[in-house]
Amino acid sequence: MTIETPNATDTEALALARRSGWPEDLRVLIARFPREQWQGHANLGEMARFWLSRHDMFRELATMIQAIEAQFRDGALSPAEFPRQFVPRLQFLLSQLGVHHQIEDLHYFPIFRAADKRLARGFDVLEGDHDAIHEDMAATADTANALLRALSGDADVLRRCGDAYAAASGALLKGLIRHLDDEEDLIVPLILDRGEAALGVAHHG
Repeated sequence: MTIETPNATDTEALALARRSGWPEDLRVLIARFPREQWQGHANLGEMARFWLSRHDMFRELATMIQAIEAQFRDGALSPAEFPRQFVPRLQFLLSQLGVHHQIEDLHYFPIFRAADKRLARGFDVLEGDHDAIHEDMAATADTANALLRALSGDADVLRRCGDAYAAASGALLKGLIRHLDDEEDLIVPLILDRGEAALGVAHHG
């Protein structure tokens, strides 16, 4: 039995911007450990709980940032108040995502990839997601800075900059939520199946 390298068409079909979850061959463990079983499972240890809490934080920040942007564009937030609410939250999201992805790429993904060869292709896809998300992060930062510069200028320029930021951040946040869901569906069932200590990812106090 050999592990085949996915062809370009297959990899493209699983690209972050176009997939809607995992294909059946990567759902072998999620089928045995569906989400409703996760929280009460004995093998959901400290590492998994912490990691899931970081994912929840990213989701909450994404929702918050979208709400702040919507309030500003609807006129409910003044140009003076908008940066005070917007900048620290977006900056925190972008910086924490960078750190989070680095830890996953360098530490966790190699361990999980080696633990179950059936899932190896999924971790290749998730690494590719990180590259795509980082491109979207850069576009979001660039358009956010342009929007902030436009706050004291012409209304038409401000509107165009707001549209450009909305498009960039919309792509980032949509891809991020898809990625977080799919990453959890691959990793948490593996942890529940093997246990954190057996995998070598347990937190030690």
